[in-house]
Amino acid sequence: MGGLEKKKYERGSATNYITRNKARKKLQLSLPDFRRLCILKGIYPHEPKHKKKVNKGSTAARTFYLLKDIKFLLHEPIVNKFREYKVFVRKLRKAYGKSEWNTVQRLKENKPAYKLDHIIKERYPTFVDALRDLDDALSMCVLFATFPRTGKCHVQIIQLCRRLTVEFLNYVIASHGLRKVFLSIKGIYYQAEVLGQLVTWITPYAFSHNHPTDVDYRVMATFTEFYTTLLGFVNFRLYQSLNLHYPPKIEGYSSVEMKPEDGEAYALDSESTLEKLSALSTGLARAVAPNIEDEAEVDEFLMEGETAEQEEARRKEEEDLEKQKKLFEGLQFFLNREVPREPLAFVIRCFGGKVSWDKSVCIGATYDVTDPNITHQIVDRPNVEKQVVGRYYLQPQWVFDSANAKMCLPVADYFPGVMLPPHLSPFVSEKEGDYIPPEKLKLLALQRGEEPAEDSESGEEEESGEEEEDATEGSEEDSDKEDEGKLRKMEAQRSQSKSLPVKVTPGQVVKEDKQRLMQEQQSEEKRLAIMMMKKREKYLYRKIMFGKKRKIREANKLAEKRKAHDAAAKSEKKKSKKARRE
Repeated sequence: MGGLEKKKYERGSATNYITRNKARKKLQLSLPDFRRLCILKGIYPHEPKHKKKVNKGSTAARTFYLLKDIKFLLHEPIVNKFREYKVFVRKLRKAYGKSEWNTVQRLKENKPAYKLDHIIKERYPTFVDALRDLDDALSMCVLFATFPRTGKCHVQIIQLCRRLTVEFLNYVIASHGLRKVFLSIKGIYYQAEVLGQLVTWITPYAFSHNHPTDVDYRVMATFTEFYTTLLGFVNFRLYQSLNLHYPPKIEGYSSVEMKPEDGEAYALDSESTLEKLSALSTGLARAVAPNIEDEAEVDEFLMEGETAEQEEARRKEEEDLEKQKKLFEGLQFFLNREVPREPLAFVIRCFGGKVSWDKSVCIGATYDVTDPNITHQIVDRPNVEKQVVGRYYLQPQWVFDSANAKMCLPVADYFPGVMLPPHLSPFVSEKEGDYIPPEKLKLLALQRGEEPAEDSESGEEEESGEEEEDATEGSEEDSDKEDEGKLRKMEAQRSQSKSLPVKVTPGQVVKEDKQRLMQEQQSEEKRLAIMMMKKREKYLYRKIMFGKKRKIREANKLAEKRKAHDAAAKSEKKKSKKARRE
């Protein structure tokens, strides 16, 4: 006889999982504390493949965790802090009940606290790992920074989130790291390049709306607690990389500083410093001024396995990036009070421009509306009463569209009261066969340095391109029939030539179209490759081709819709013009 027979559900995958209640009992924690601990440590429930097996034959809905994750939590020092906090709350309640105010004061002074530094180091072994996980952290901190100061969230957390997000925005401005901006219904999406890593976050619009009540703010607050610690570490390291003071200091603070009576009337010194930083209108002070003589020139070498063409393309890309960073350099902007100040100031400063606004709107204005050096004034009203000669009056969308296009767009489409062009998303990249709107085609033509073609012409070009693709596909199918027809013609010509006398005619030089010959050769190779395919591969190929053709049909439909829309808009314009004349 062998060893003891194992019982059912006590081997295999059933032993790898544990239910939430059992895990809670093992750790001796309440459900809120267990949830909090899992969020901080980055441990989430798992769905087993054989749920019935793991659930010991039951089909009841249960939450499962990996057993190794729960064993990993047993030695976490924060668990002891949670227990200490429970004891503290019990003692405090007892002291309040007995009206022992000295004990209450003593307990509050010795309130147990914990740090998440060791968890940050544990979850992010390298700095690049932390940057890759910064998207959610930034979005959550920006959201909490906009919360009203109600009882649902601690004021200290709101202030901390505001300070950390302002510090990060100032770093992006100092490093010229912003790459994309998109104004969506949800909010404003930003994408910045931080030490080679792309970080994307969303900022809600500054509307005075009521926050939802059906959200568990405690869970969100736990995530924010972890994210604020992470963002604090990241900000410190990023400021060090640019040789900036941390906490940040405003450049030339003595010159920017207000009069003492103004400062006292406005806010406390610490609050006014944060407000000046959050204005995003002035630069940051460096810890040590960079010495130009000490900066050695970097030798340029070809990277391993890189050809001269690739090296040229890389160099061109770097030059384009440097141009984009200095997009608004030498331009001075003035923001009217009706436009969104913070997003515009952030985008303009990221691309090297100077920005200011009316002193009564917000602290941090650097120059007045009467400044003769102002080149662009951003307004959001149909008419501007007093206009200064030599200054562009534009709608706010021009700033965002120019930033995405990596060039200063023509200003005529963005004058006050003009119907604005559609705000295209920079995060969408059309593949071959996709529908490209005419506005995007115009933008691509501008970026290439060409004159943008009219909508109708671009549409005709698209259709002709699609017809050519269909023709090539058709030619592959009908090539056999054409060959047979040619043979018959040749035989007929031979029979005619036997009966007729021979005539000598001067020949003509036939110019070979190399591109056409290459296309014919490629189509022939493709046809032969399809013929030689295995049955399974041919089925998959046909499936792929069907999908491509469907994509082309959808693109054609969208193009037709757009044509119809443009034609209707033109007819409406003509009717309105006629009505005005009459």
